[in-house]
Amino acid sequence: MMTTNKSILSYCCLFIFILINPIESASYRPVVIIHGVLTGSESMEQISARIQETHPGTQIFNTPRYAGWSSLEPMWHQVEEIGQDLMAISAAFPEGINLLGYSQGGLLARAILQRFPDHNVRTFISLSSPQAGQYGTKFLHLFFPGLVCETAFELFYSRVGQHTSVGNYWNDPYHQKLYFEYSKFLPLVNNEEQSGNSSDFKLGLTKLKKLVLIGGPDDGVITPWQSSQFGYYKFNETVVEMRNREIYQTDAIGLKTLDKANKLMTYTVPGVTHDQWHKNMTLVDLYILPHLD
Repeated sequence: MMTTNKSILSYCCLFIFILINPIESASYRPVVIIHGVLTGSESMEQISARIQETHPGTQIFNTPRYAGWSSLEPMWHQVEEIGQDLMAISAAFPEGINLLGYSQGGLLARAILQRFPDHNVRTFISLSSPQAGQYGTKFLHLFFPGLVCETAFELFYSRVGQHTSVGNYWNDPYHQKLYFEYSKFLPLVNNEEQSGNSSDFKLGLTKLKKLVLIGGPDDGVITPWQSSQFGYYKFNETVVEMRNREIYQTDAIGLKTLDKANKLMTYTVPGVTHDQWHKNMTLVDLYILPHLD
Protein backbone atom coordinates (compact mmCIF):
# COMPACT_ATOMS: atom_id res chain seq x y z
CA MET A 1 0.00 0.00 0.00
CA MET A 2 1.43 3.37 -1.05
CA THR A 3 1.57 6.38 1.23
CA THR A 4 -1.46 8.59 0.57
CA ASN A 5 -1.25 12.32 -0.07
CA LYS A 6 -3.70 12.78 2.78
CA SER A 7 -1.41 11.06 5.31
CA ILE A 8 1.61 13.07 4.16
CA LEU A 9 -0.42 16.29 4.34
CA SER A 10 -1.54 15.47 7.87
CA TYR A 11 2.02 14.75 8.88
CA CYS A 12 3.22 18.07 7.43
CA CYS A 13 0.43 19.95 9.21
CA LEU A 14 1.51 18.36 12.48
CA PHE A 15 5.07 19.58 11.93
CA ILE A 16 3.82 23.10 11.29
CA PHE A 17 1.70 22.97 14.44
CA ILE A 18 4.54 21.91 16.71
CA LEU A 19 6.89 24.46 15.21
CA ILE A 20 4.61 27.46 15.79
CA ASN A 21 3.14 26.40 19.14
CA PRO A 22 5.00 26.18 22.44
CA ILE A 23 5.57 22.59 23.55
CA GLU A 24 4.74 21.90 27.16
CA SER A 25 7.25 19.70 28.91
CA ALA A 26 6.02 16.13 29.34
CA SER A 27 7.10 13.26 31.55
CA TYR A 28 8.31 11.21 28.59
CA ARG A 29 10.31 12.20 25.54
CA PRO A 30 8.67 12.04 22.11
CA VAL A 31 9.24 8.86 20.12
CA VAL A 32 9.81 8.67 16.37
CA ILE A 33 8.92 5.26 14.89
CA ILE A 34 10.01 3.90 11.49
CA HIS A 35 8.24 0.86 10.02
CA GLY A 36 9.71 -2.08 8.12
CA VAL A 37 9.82 -3.03 4.46
CA LEU A 38 6.58 -3.51 2.49
CA THR A 39 4.45 -2.18 5.34
CA GLY A 40 3.54 1.28 6.62
CA SER A 41 2.74 3.27 9.72
CA GLU A 42 -0.39 1.20 10.33
CA SER A 43 1.81 -1.82 11.10
CA MET A 44 3.33 0.10 14.03
CA GLU A 45 0.07 1.33 15.54
CA GLN A 46 -0.10 -1.45 18.11
CA ILE A 47 3.30 -0.66 19.58
CA SER A 48 2.52 3.06 19.40
CA ALA A 49 -0.66 2.52 21.38
CA ARG A 50 1.19 0.48 23.99
CA ILE A 51 3.78 3.21 24.49
CA GLN A 52 1.05 5.81 24.95
CA GLU A 53 -0.93 3.53 27.26
CA THR A 54 1.99 2.89 29.61
CA HIS A 55 3.68 6.28 29.17
CA PRO A 56 0.72 8.69 29.08
CA GLY A 57 1.35 11.93 27.27
CA THR A 58 4.10 10.59 25.04
CA GLN A 59 4.14 12.26 21.63
CA ILE A 60 4.42 9.58 18.93
CA PHE A 61 5.59 10.34 15.39
CA ASN A 62 4.88 7.18 13.40
CA THR A 63 6.25 7.96 9.94
CA PRO A 64 3.88 7.34 7.03
CA ARG A 65 6.62 7.81 4.45
CA TYR A 66 7.81 5.07 2.10
CA ALA A 67 4.98 2.67 2.81
CA GLY A 68 4.27 -0.47 0.81
CA TRP A 69 6.16 -0.86 -2.45
CA SER A 70 7.84 2.53 -2.05
CA SER A 71 9.77 1.03 0.88
CA LEU A 72 11.90 -0.67 -1.78
CA GLU A 73 13.23 2.68 -3.00
CA PRO A 74 16.98 3.25 -2.46
CA MET A 75 18.01 3.64 1.17
CA TRP A 76 19.71 7.01 0.72
CA HIS A 77 16.49 8.47 -0.72
CA GLN A 78 14.57 7.30 2.32
CA VAL A 79 17.29 8.46 4.72
CA GLU A 80 17.21 11.98 3.30
CA GLU A 81 13.45 12.45 3.40
CA ILE A 82 12.67 10.75 6.71
CA GLY A 83 15.81 12.34 8.13
CA GLN A 84 14.48 15.81 7.37
CA ASP A 85 11.31 14.87 9.25
CA LEU A 86 13.32 13.69 12.24
CA MET A 87 15.35 16.90 12.30
CA ALA A 88 12.15 18.96 12.27
CA ILE A 89 10.89 16.99 15.26
CA SER A 90 14.27 17.44 16.96
CA ALA A 91 13.99 21.19 16.54
CA ALA A 92 10.53 21.19 18.08
CA PHE A 93 11.68 19.18 21.10
CA PRO A 94 15.12 20.55 22.08
CA GLU A 95 15.13 18.51 25.31
CA GLY A 96 15.63 15.39 23.19
CA ILE A 97 13.67 12.62 21.53
CA ASN A 98 13.82 8.83 21.22
CA LEU A 99 13.92 6.73 18.05
CA LEU A 100 12.61 3.23 17.34
CA GLY A 101 13.11 1.39 14.06
CA TYR A 102 11.81 -2.05 13.14
CA SER A 103 13.37 -4.36 10.53
CA GLN A 104 14.55 -2.30 7.53
CA GLY A 105 13.30 0.73 9.46
CA GLY A 106 15.93 0.12 12.12
CA LEU A 107 18.73 0.30 9.58
CA LEU A 108 17.15 3.42 8.08
CA ALA A 109 16.93 4.96 11.53
CA ARG A 110 20.58 4.22 12.26
CA ALA A 111 21.69 5.71 8.95
CA ILE A 112 19.60 8.82 9.64
CA LEU A 113 21.44 9.34 12.93
CA GLN A 114 24.72 9.10 11.05
CA ARG A 115 23.68 11.26 8.12
CA PHE A 116 22.29 13.96 10.45
CA PRO A 117 24.77 14.04 13.36
CA ASP A 118 23.19 17.25 14.73
CA HIS A 119 20.17 15.22 15.84
CA ASN A 120 19.14 15.22 19.50
CA VAL A 121 18.09 11.57 19.73
CA ARG A 122 18.93 10.22 23.16
CA THR A 123 17.90 6.57 22.90
CA PHE A 124 17.82 4.57 19.67
CA ILE A 125 16.18 1.13 19.73
CA SER A 126 16.87 -1.17 16.79
CA LEU A 127 14.24 -3.90 16.68
CA SER A 128 15.29 -6.94 14.62
CA SER A 129 17.09 -4.92 11.96
CA PRO A 130 19.78 -6.01 9.47
CA GLN A 131 22.43 -3.69 10.89
CA ALA A 132 25.33 -5.75 9.51
CA GLY A 133 23.51 -6.69 6.31
CA GLN A 134 21.24 -9.42 5.00
CA TYR A 135 21.96 -12.79 3.35
CA GLY A 136 18.57 -14.46 3.34
CA THR A 137 15.86 -14.46 0.68
CA LYS A 138 12.81 -15.76 2.53
CA PHE A 139 11.06 -12.37 2.69
CA LEU A 140 12.03 -11.51 -0.90
CA HIS A 141 9.98 -14.17 -2.69
CA LEU A 142 6.92 -11.93 -2.83
CA PHE A 143 8.59 -9.59 -5.29
CA PHE A 144 11.55 -11.70 -6.49
CA PRO A 145 10.06 -15.21 -7.02
CA GLY A 146 12.66 -17.93 -7.22
CA LEU A 147 15.48 -15.79 -5.86
CA VAL A 148 18.05 -17.76 -3.86
CA CYS A 149 21.04 -16.59 -1.82
CA GLU A 150 23.60 -18.23 -4.06
CA THR A 151 22.64 -16.17 -7.12
CA ALA A 152 21.04 -13.07 -5.56
CA PHE A 153 24.34 -11.20 -5.90
CA GLU A 154 23.82 -11.19 -9.68
CA LEU A 155 20.78 -8.98 -9.16
CA PHE A 156 21.76 -6.89 -6.16
CA TYR A 157 25.35 -6.22 -7.18
CA SER A 158 24.36 -4.41 -10.34
CA ARG A 159 23.26 -0.89 -11.20
CA VAL A 160 19.64 -2.06 -11.32
CA GLY A 161 19.89 -3.95 -8.03
CA GLN A 162 21.33 -0.94 -6.25
CA HIS A 163 18.10 0.92 -7.02
CA THR A 164 16.38 -1.27 -4.41
CA SER A 165 16.62 -0.84 -0.66
CA VAL A 166 17.37 -4.54 -0.14
CA GLY A 167 20.18 -4.41 -2.69
CA ASN A 168 21.71 -1.55 -0.69
CA TYR A 169 22.24 -3.77 2.36
CA TRP A 170 22.63 -7.16 0.71
CA ASN A 171 25.89 -8.48 2.14
CA ASP A 172 26.99 -11.68 0.38
CA PRO A 173 29.88 -13.25 2.34
CA TYR A 174 31.01 -15.12 -0.79
CA HIS A 175 31.19 -12.05 -3.03
CA GLN A 176 32.75 -9.33 -0.90
CA LYS A 177 34.66 -7.84 -3.82
CA LEU A 178 31.38 -7.17 -5.61
CA TYR A 179 29.82 -5.92 -2.38
CA PHE A 180 32.43 -3.20 -2.08
CA GLU A 181 32.37 -2.46 -5.79
CA TYR A 182 28.61 -2.00 -6.16
CA SER A 183 27.05 -1.29 -2.77
CA LYS A 184 26.84 2.45 -2.16
CA PHE A 185 25.09 2.31 1.20
CA LEU A 186 26.02 -0.32 3.79
CA PRO A 187 29.83 -0.20 3.38
CA LEU A 188 29.62 3.58 3.84
CA VAL A 189 27.37 3.74 6.91
CA ASN A 190 29.43 0.95 8.49
CA ASN A 191 32.61 2.93 7.71
CA GLU A 192 33.99 -0.17 6.04
CA GLU A 193 34.68 2.20 3.18
CA GLN A 194 35.99 5.62 4.12
CA SER A 195 34.32 8.75 2.81
CA GLY A 196 34.18 12.46 3.53
CA ASN A 197 31.33 11.68 5.93
CA SER A 198 33.09 8.99 7.96
CA SER A 199 33.67 11.23 11.01
CA ASP A 200 30.03 12.37 11.02
CA PHE A 201 28.85 8.79 10.63
CA LYS A 202 30.68 7.90 13.83
CA LEU A 203 29.65 11.05 15.70
CA GLY A 204 25.98 10.44 14.92
CA LEU A 205 26.07 7.24 16.98
CA THR A 206 28.58 8.04 19.73
CA LYS A 207 26.50 11.03 20.87
CA LEU A 208 23.64 8.69 21.82
CA LYS A 209 22.87 8.19 25.49
CA LYS A 210 21.74 4.65 24.75
CA LEU A 211 21.82 2.20 21.82
CA VAL A 212 19.56 -0.84 22.23
CA LEU A 213 19.89 -3.80 19.83
CA ILE A 214 17.14 -6.43 19.96
CA GLY A 215 17.02 -9.70 18.01
CA GLY A 216 16.70 -13.44 18.41
CA PRO A 217 17.47 -16.89 16.99
CA ASP A 218 13.90 -17.66 15.91
CA ASP A 219 13.47 -14.54 13.80
CA GLY A 220 13.37 -16.46 10.52
CA VAL A 221 13.92 -13.44 8.27
CA ILE A 222 16.97 -11.44 9.34
CA THR A 223 19.85 -13.64 8.22
CA PRO A 224 21.96 -14.25 10.12
CA TRP A 225 19.80 -13.16 13.03
CA GLN A 226 22.95 -11.85 14.74
CA SER A 227 22.99 -9.05 12.17
CA SER A 228 20.42 -7.38 14.42
CA GLN A 229 23.29 -7.01 16.91
CA PHE A 230 26.03 -6.24 14.34
CA GLY A 231 27.20 -9.86 14.18
CA TYR A 232 27.74 -11.35 10.72
CA TYR A 233 29.10 -14.15 8.60
CA LYS A 234 32.72 -14.75 7.76
CA PHE A 235 33.38 -15.98 4.23
CA ASN A 236 32.35 -19.54 5.20
CA GLU A 237 29.03 -18.54 6.88
CA THR A 238 30.44 -18.94 10.36
CA VAL A 239 28.87 -16.16 12.40
CA VAL A 240 31.19 -13.75 14.19
CA GLU A 241 29.49 -11.85 16.98
CA MET A 242 29.75 -8.06 17.16
CA ARG A 243 32.60 -7.72 19.67
CA ASN A 244 34.85 -9.99 17.62
CA ARG A 245 34.26 -8.15 14.35
CA GLU A 246 36.48 -5.46 12.89
CA ILE A 247 33.69 -2.87 12.93
CA TYR A 248 33.71 -3.12 16.74
CA GLN A 249 37.38 -3.66 17.39
CA THR A 250 38.43 -0.65 15.30
CA ASP A 251 35.51 1.35 16.71
CA ALA A 252 34.62 2.23 13.12
CA ILE A 253 31.22 3.71 13.96
CA GLY A 254 31.51 4.03 17.73
CA LEU A 255 30.11 0.71 18.93
CA LYS A 256 33.11 0.10 21.18
CA THR A 257 32.93 3.65 22.55
CA LEU A 258 29.27 3.17 23.44
CA ASP A 259 29.92 -0.26 24.92
CA LYS A 260 32.77 0.90 27.14
CA ALA A 261 30.56 3.72 28.41
CA ASN A 262 27.75 1.22 29.23
CA LYS A 263 25.54 2.86 26.60
CA LEU A 264 25.19 -0.22 24.38
CA MET A 265 22.64 -2.89 25.30
CA THR A 266 21.85 -6.10 23.45
CA TYR A 267 18.85 -8.32 24.07
CA THR A 268 18.60 -11.81 22.61
CA VAL A 269 15.00 -13.01 22.83
CA PRO A 270 14.15 -16.57 21.71
CA GLY A 271 10.78 -17.68 20.42
CA VAL A 272 9.90 -14.50 18.51
CA THR A 273 9.36 -14.62 14.74
CA HIS A 274 10.15 -11.62 12.61
CA ASP A 275 6.57 -10.46 12.18
CA GLN A 276 5.94 -10.46 15.95
CA TRP A 277 8.66 -8.18 17.36
CA HIS A 278 6.44 -5.10 17.23
CA LYS A 279 3.26 -6.97 18.17
CA ASN A 280 4.42 -8.96 21.19
CA MET A 281 3.46 -6.65 24.05
CA THR A 282 5.31 -8.70 26.66
CA LEU A 283 8.49 -8.11 24.68
CA VAL A 284 7.65 -4.43 24.33
CA ASP A 285 7.07 -4.13 28.09
CA LEU A 286 10.31 -5.90 29.00
CA TYR A 287 12.81 -4.64 26.46
CA ILE A 288 11.52 -1.40 24.92
CA LEU A 289 9.46 0.61 27.37
CA PRO A 290 12.15 0.72 30.11
CA HIS A 291 14.40 2.62 27.70
CA LEU A 292 11.85 5.24 26.65
CA ASP A 293 12.24 7.81 29.41
